[in-house]
Amino acid sequence: MVPAFFHCRQDSCEVATVPRPRLLASFAFTLCALAPAFVAPAGTVLAHDGPPTASAAPPATPVDQQNVTWLSHVDTPGVSGSAVAGLAFMRYPGTSDRDVMFGDGPFGLGAWSLADPAHPRLLGSVSAATLALPGDDVARGFWEGEHLQVDQARKLVFVTRDPRAYGGTLQTGQLGIYVIDARDPRHLRLVTFHPAPAGHTSGCIDGCRYLWTGGPFRRIPAEFNGQPAWVTDMKDPAHPVTLPTPVDLKRDDGTTAYVHSTDVDAAGIAWVSGLGGVRGYWTEGRHFDPVAGRVRRATPTDPVPYAGGKIISPNNSGNIFDHNAWRPLKKFRGFRAGELLFVTDEDFTDMCEDAGRLLIVSLAGSFHGEGWRSTPDHPFRLKVVGEFGPVGNPGHQPNTDCSAHYFDPMPGVGDGNILVEAFYGQGTKFIDVSDPTKPRQVGHFFPQDSEAAVPAFHDGLVYAGQYSGGIDVIRFTPPR
Repeated sequence: MVPAFFHCRQDSCEVATVPRPRLLASFAFTLCALAPAFVAPAGTVLAHDGPPTASAAPPATPVDQQNVTWLSHVDTPGVSGSAVAGLAFMRYPGTSDRDVMFGDGPFGLGAWSLADPAHPRLLGSVSAATLALPGDDVARGFWEGEHLQVDQARKLVFVTRDPRAYGGTLQTGQLGIYVIDARDPRHLRLVTFHPAPAGHTSGCIDGCRYLWTGGPFRRIPAEFNGQPAWVTDMKDPAHPVTLPTPVDLKRDDGTTAYVHSTDVDAAGIAWVSGLGGVRGYWTEGRHFDPVAGRVRRATPTDPVPYAGGKIISPNNSGNIFDHNAWRPLKKFRGFRAGELLFVTDEDFTDMCEDAGRLLIVSLAGSFHGEGWRSTPDHPFRLKVVGEFGPVGNPGHQPNTDCSAHYFDPMPGVGDGNILVEAFYGQGTKFIDVSDPTKPRQVGHFFPQDSEAAVPAFHDGLVYAGQYSGGIDVIRFTPPR
């Protein structure tokens, strides 16, 4: 057998051991004391100018794929075979490495040149040891950096620290946000670490001048059923300030519950996913507030409710946890522009048929504050109009690790209505949602014994981050 990797589930991570050559080095989670704010020394950098780090050889293990061409595999710096939990991209006009991919995970943070998009080349990195705070057990590694955020204008990368990093626990580990100066991707520099009340994912608001940070499942204070979205002012990235009052309170039928992810659509509406559904907010401009019953100014610290609410999974009525969301502004067959919300329903069960899926939800009936007035006695629920899971589709694997995870739209590919989504032990799936009521699989990618984490579609290629180690670069060719 080989080293273990991690299934990261809403409020816990469990170790799984599999016979695969490229795997994340194992580390456990133990107590980590709270630490004060930390500013890195000016010389805290690590650069790479060596040969490309993408392997041109095909995968060493059998690959189950449909309408996909494997191009290369990218290893992680420092800790070979480490998981990659988050991916993001940044442009550097006028340079030889004008397009750069950032990825993070237990190894820390890496920056890869996409001068040759099919074969990324490592430029620089920040190691897990550099991200460690006083008292951390460096041997147990960083965790985890989902939903990696970048500020294109100021060339900053924001890495969110989960309390389980370096052996911490959910209730007592240190949470917060690392700010990385990426003006020169060959010499990444840690600007500061900012402690915060939450620390699983962050989402950029108002051009990254603010971050909304949520998760994980942490009962502090005791009346919270998980952390809401805490607002951090990032206008001065060297001296962030987290506001004393969080947003998206009472999201689960009146109870303040676990916020997992914030995703901003093309209209500027911030969609907050977590325990109790998905709700959208205006964060700038003047808008009618359906809860207050008046027009008022929206800000990142005092957003205006827009639409959304609680979602009940059709295949498992006991699951009310939504991982992330995307609202396209275009029309779909039978639905108005902007009416549909695409949601990851993350759920781990003993049967693949009951596991989390991609849900397609109608926002109809939720534009008058219904999702903010919902209670157990007078509940409001969004309608699920379509769903997709791996069961019954080509490439289905003989395991029950079937939950949906992050997805990314693929504009310009095929009919323009294709998403790529990670399904943990079922690999990377390509889903055509032209008919939202009947989404269908049109491709998949699964190296034997792999564990999919996050796919990112960029300039025609898909970069598939793997919990089982590294990034696979693949090209999807839509069927006729």
